[in-house]
Amino acid sequence: MITITLNAFSFLRKNLIEQNIPYYNYKMAVEKNTTPSQIIKSLGYLDKEVEFTFINGKVMPMDTMLNDGDRIALVPPGTPGSYRLILGAKKVDA
Repeated sequence: MITITLNAFSFLRKNLIEQNIPYYNYKMAVEKNTTPSQIIKSLGYLDKEVEFTFINGKVMPMDTMLNDGDRIALVPPGTPGSYRLILGAKKVDA
């Protein structure tokens, strides 16, 4: 087992509150080699409810293997377009 810190933004918080799970700096024990995609499913979210995840402050793929001590943040769709570019969630097409 490893321990990660989970944060959820915007309407994703409601689901966690309903499960009595803190949405801010929640220390969560997960199996080694767990991915954000697996965490999203385990918390009862649909894939389309989480547009991207931050791992340790960087936008990372949903299949990234998490390590002990990682900080993960779940971000829903609806983040304004310019912010998605600035944050690295969307790439500019050349």
